This record gives sequence, structure tokens and C-alpha cells, in this order.
Amino acid sequence: MFETLRNALKVKEIRKKLLFTLFIVFICRLGSQLPIPGIDTAQISEYLNTLLGDSFNLLNSFTGGSFESMSIFALNVTPYITSSIIIQLLTIAIPALEEMYRDGEDGRKKMNNITRFVTLALSVLESAGLAIGFGRQGLLSDYNALMVVEMIVCLTAGSIFVMWLGEQITDKGIGNGISIILLVNIVSRIPGDLYSLYQKFIQGKQIGGIVIAVAVILFVIIGTFVLTILLNDAERKIPVQYSKKLQGRKQIGGQGSVLPIKVNTANVIPIIFASSLMQFPLVIKQLVGANPDGIPGMIFNCLNQSNWCDPEHPKRTIGLLVYLLLTILFAYFYTSITFNPMEIANNMKKQGGFIPGIRPGKPTVDYLTSILNYVIFIGAIGLCIIAVIPIFFNGYFGANVSFGGTSLIIIAGVVLETIKQIESQMLVRHYTGFLSD
Repeated sequence: MFETLRNALKVKEIRKKLLFTLFIVFICRLGSQLPIPGIDTAQISEYLNTLLGDSFNLLNSFTGGSFESMSIFALNVTPYITSSIIIQLLTIAIPALEEMYRDGEDGRKKMNNITRFVTLALSVLESAGLAIGFGRQGLLSDYNALMVVEMIVCLTAGSIFVMWLGEQITDKGIGNGISIILLVNIVSRIPGDLYSLYQKFIQGKQIGGIVIAVAVILFVIIGTFVLTILLNDAERKIPVQYSKKLQGRKQIGGQGSVLPIKVNTANVIPIIFASSLMQFPLVIKQLVGANPDGIPGMIFNCLNQSNWCDPEHPKRTIGLLVYLLLTILFAYFYTSITFNPMEIANNMKKQGGFIPGIRPGKPTVDYLTSILNYVIFIGAIGLCIIAVIPIFFNGYFGANVSFGGTSLIIIAGVVLETIKQIESQMLVRHYTGFLSD
């Protein structure tokens, strides 16, 4: 990775792209520090921590702390990510969108425009919900229509501007614009989290306790990160053989290839879906001001992630089991709509390809489905392990940190993908220079 960056800095064109990307990232971080007028950030931060518990850490990590401070960029990239997921799901359900998606570059441009409009709509809805919710809770200095409109305009404009900045990185920078901004937001929270760990487990402790604490913290962080990289890169390669064809006087085909199926086919989407589904009842409860007792109250306590793995309330960890079950179910659901074994089998058949030992047609579909189900299960279990590690340490030891399994998966995925982008740009430039000579 470092060798790739060092070589990239030697190339003037790529160096300009890297500097441009750093400039855009600086603007994003600057905007995350500009609060909306009339907002008491300390009071809102305390309220959000009470509302979402440890789940607030994930949201705050995605926004780089801007949501906690309720800055102009408070929504950040979250509306765009949500709209992208919605459009991707609708592409499978709506034939017109699926046809548009398959219509080459023009179709993808139309899909991007639809995603932008959905992002705008989500930004308006989310900012309106926040403004009205904060106003009813007495968190605004002056709760009136003008203040609500001001919050909606500021938050929506900030979200759209961040989306535009991400597109600038994609067009004029090193690529993966939104992912780069999300990566920087997550990484920006890590120093504060490490300092919190220092205060909790190291500061004022004896030398023996410090050594043990540092060893455990490093083991957990490095071990989780290594596991994340392994899960992100793991794939099942299915051999594919292509039959020989006679074209004119030449014989083409007959070559072997592989069909790679990633173990973590759904990436972090199942965790995000499961977390959102678990948080939704808690948000509704807080907005309506309900405080139920008895069995309903116990259910809400189980849904709150901050109560999981608490040794004083072990029964509340039932919510963690529900969370893991939802993660596995969403892994199967999301992969089933993004990877179609029948379509893959039909394309292989049209191109004269077949899996050795498996007949084309329905047998190939059944074989791919069985392999896919096995791979999804392994990937979902890996996701659950990565997700549980920080939840366990947060609940059992009180290590309140924002970066967790979801954040590490995103960091590993974006870093690896960005390095591949830089390598491909260097390769293209190399061949372009060779041809021009």
C-alpha cells in the first residue's frame, strides 16, 4: 500500500488528484465544525446519547462528529447512502429502473440523477424531523416556524453540498468520492476514542494494569481489523470452462476461467439494516414521549444497544441475539436481490461456458444457489463476530467508543478499493504513455 502511494506521488497527474482530494476533505472537516445558529450543542449531544445510546456512536462516526455538534454538515453523507440503498433495492423490484440500470453509461447517469433527488427529499424529511423533534423537547433557543425553516435549509444545503463534494472527488480526484468522505469521517473519530480508552483503562493505573490494558486493547483492535480484511477479501472461486468454437479458420474459446463469489457479498448493508430496524422503535418512543413499564418497557430496554452485554442486566442481551439474527436474515435478503444465480447461469450458457461436472441450465442454477447459500452463511457469521466484539467490550467493560465492526469494515473496504483505483490509474497512464511514444 505504501509503495503504491509513494509511486503515485511521483506522477504529476495523480499527485494533483491526491492534493485535490485532500483539499475537498479539508472543506468537509471544516464544515463539520460550523454549528447552526440557535443550537445548544451540549444539550443536544446529551439528549442524543440518551435517545440512541451506543447506537448514536455509529451515527456520529458516519458523520465525523458533525451530528453530535449539530453542525451545518450534521446529516453529512447519510442521506446519500440511504438513497443509494433504496434505489438499489428498487432496481430489483421495478423493471423500468432495472432496464435503466442495464442501459450503459446513459442509464447510470439517469440513476445517479434519481439518487440525487431522493437524497434531497430524504435530507428535507430528516432535517424537518430533527428540527421539530428538538423543538418539542425544548432544545432550541427559540422554537418557531422561522427556526424550523432555518434548520431545514441549513441541514439540507449541507447534505447536498457534501454530496457534491463527493462527486468532485469522483470526477477530479482519485475516485470513490462519497466513500472517501465517509472514511475520513470515521477515521476522524478514532483519536478521540483512543483517548477515551486511555482515560478509562490506563490513566492512573499501576504499571502491570497498564501493560495488560494496552495489550488487550491492541489485540482487540488489530485482531478485529485483520479479521475484517480477511472477510472483505475472501471469496469462493468457481471454475468455469468455455467450449471451443470455430470462427472462420480460427478456433476460439476453450479457455478456463473462474466465477468469484465474495464471502461478504452484502458488505455492511445487513448490519446497517439490522441497526436501523432495532433503533426505529426507540426513536418513535422518544419522539412521542412514551415511557412504558412492564413487558413493553423490558422490550425497549432489550432493543437499546447500550444495554447489551451488561453484567448487571444479562436478560437485556436478548436484544443482541435478535440483532444477530436480523443481520443474518438481511445478509441473505440483500444478496438474493443483488446476485441472481439464474441470470449468471443463462449468461454462462449464452457464452458457451459451463461449470465442470455440472450440466448447463437448471443444474447450474441449483449448484450456484447451494454455493451461494453456504458462502452467505459464512460471511454473515463473520459479520456477526466483527459486530459483537466492540458491543461486548462496550457493554461488559464500559469502553464507550464510536468505531466498531461496521466502521472497520468500511475502513478496510474503502482503503483497499482506493489503492486499487490508484493502481489502475497508474497502469492506464503507463500504457497511454507507452502508446504515445
